[in-house]
Order: sequence, then C-alpha cells, then structure tokens
Amino acid sequence: MDTDRNIFDRLQLIRSENIGPASYIQLIRKFGTAADAIKAIPDLAARRGKRSAKIANAHVIHQEIETVRKLGANFLFLGDPDYPRLLRELSNPPPVLIWRGHLELLKKPTVAIVGARNSSAAACRYARDLANGLVERGISIVSGLARGIDTAAHQGALEKATIAVIAGGIDVHYPPENEKLQERIAARGLLLAEQPPGIEPRARHFPFRNRIIAGLARGTVVVEAAPKSGSLITARLTAEAGRHVMAVPGSPLDPRSLGCNSLIREGATLVQSVDDVIEMIGHFDDRADPINSKPEISEHDFGAKETSVNQTTGYEESRSLVWSLLSSTPVMVDEIARQSFIAPERLQLLLLEFELAGRIIKHAGGKISRLDN
Repeated sequence: MDTDRNIFDRLQLIRSENIGPASYIQLIRKFGTAADAIKAIPDLAARRGKRSAKIANAHVIHQEIETVRKLGANFLFLGDPDYPRLLRELSNPPPVLIWRGHLELLKKPTVAIVGARNSSAAACRYARDLANGLVERGISIVSGLARGIDTAAHQGALEKATIAVIAGGIDVHYPPENEKLQERIAARGLLLAEQPPGIEPRARHFPFRNRIIAGLARGTVVVEAAPKSGSLITARLTAEAGRHVMAVPGSPLDPRSLGCNSLIREGATLVQSVDDVIEMIGHFDDRADPINSKPEISEHDFGAKETSVNQTTGYEESRSLVWSLLSSTPVMVDEIARQSFIAPERLQLLLLEFELAGRIIKHAGGKISRLDN
C-alpha cells in the first residue's frame, strides 16, 4: 500500500507544468523517485529557461487527494502492481488514473467496442449483443461512455464486466443523459479517469481518453464510424500499439458505415460475430508478447538510475547542436537523433530540459518544434 507521501509526490510531479507522460517517465528513470525529480526540476528548467518551472501547488494536490477519497475513488499509478500490463506498453501511458469500482476487471482479457454517436438502432442492438456475448465468454468490454455505440456496448456488458474510460473528472457526468449509467458502471464495473476531479471534458481530452481505451484492449471493434471520427482515432491508436483492429461492415449507402468499410479496405479484420472476435484476440500470444517478458515498472525500478550526463564532456556542445537543429517546423525526434549523433539518453535529457523550460512544443506523432519567444 502506498504511503500518503508517496501518493502526494507522484501526483504533484504529474500535475506540474510541462510534465506529460513521457516527461514523467524520463524524470523517474533519471532520479529514481518523484520526490527527487521534483527537487531537480527547477535546475533542469533553468539550464535553458527564461523562467522557473512551476511545481504544482501543494495545497491543490492535497485537495485533489481529499476529493478523490471523498468520492470513494482511488489512484492507480504507473508502476503499481495493479497497473495494466497492456496499457503500460504504450509510448505515453497515463502516469496516474483515478478509478471507482472493481479494479480486478483489468486482469481479464479486454476488448474495446467503439463507434458512432449518432448510430442507427440496428448498430446499437448489434453492439449491445456483441458486448453481452463477449462478457459471457470471460472478456471485459472497454469503451468511452459516449452516446450511441459506446453506450450500447456498456449496457450489454454491464451485468458482468464493463470498463468506462471518461474524458473528464471521475465526478463529472458526460454526456449528462448517461449519469445513471456512469454511476451503475462505477458500482458494478469499473470507471477510469485521467483528469483530476471537477474537470469538464474538452475536445483536447478525448484523444487522450481514446489512447487509454486502445491501450487497455487486445483489440478494438468499430461498429459504425464516420470518416475522421474519434472511433477511427481509437482504431489508429490500436494499430500503433500492435493490437487487432476489427470492423463491422455496413451499407455503402449509409455515411455511418464509411469509416468501418474504409478500415476493412485498409486491412482491418471484418467481424460479424462473437466467435470472430474471440478468434482474433486468441492470436494475441501472451507468451511471445514483450508485455509478459518485461519486469514490472515501479517508482524505484524504471530501469537503472542514470548518471548525470551534465558532468560529461561535450554536454554544452550537444545542447547547442540540438537547439540549432530545431525550428518552428515540427520534426520527428528520431530525425534530431539521426542528424546530431547524440546518445539517446543525453538527447532525451536535453529535450526534457527544453520542455520544462517551455522552449519546445510537442506535437502529435512524436514531433517537436522550437519556441523562440
């Protein structure tokens, strides 16, 4: 069981300015504990910054912890024994999740079912029946509690095993009409949130929610989806994580089926029944997958604690070189590494310094750009 101090330190680190999932992991790997990382942040930021890094206010962190407990919720941190192995394998796993319900559902094989908000009645019935059939076979169903297909999937799995990942705080009901369903999931299933309590969901939060849905599942089934929809984002994240993308075909005359039909044309597996889904996720070989060959990550074991590369020769030259290679045009970090010939450990620390100082911007797809003002 984590001590209150340990919970406070890790939460304060992730809630601090310019600390995202990747930065959090790098800091823990370098300094060993959240407390030591927090102490080091001002110096790291000052190396290239025009201002001091802002550590999350201690009173605000204490308030969040108190609020979570009053709500009957709990924290799950990256590195905790119950943190899902599949989710941990993402390049940007959430450092902390707030949960209500039955955490043991995360230990079951999980399938995501997502789709259109303005779905047809037939598609909702299909999603509900598919979810019910899968939970009868020992599968947990994860979705995003949105209108339409998500809601139907949760309803079909509610009595046995459904997991809802929401975009806002654990105490925020969205959409409003799903308030009762959300509370039933918290009582009978599992409710997960990455945002602090009280945070209303915004457009920028949904892609982060979608990556958690994709990260928890062995595969994602898409049931009706318009082109460029959030469901297709979840499907893309599923593929990027090396999981199975499955889609239910639909009429080419229905715009809500265009996304699914496009996924199938691009290589997604066409599924029509529970057996089709079971067959696909049965190909997910736990024994061969790196998830099960990788040791558990803990705050004290993110890998060997790195030596201070700041004291090695050529550090200032490396810093200047990286800065000169950056511009206002986003570029892949791999391209910076390719052109600079700087060791990965040093490059990551340099980029972390720039990020903490607010000198670079991170973009989708692992790209970064320079901020000169």
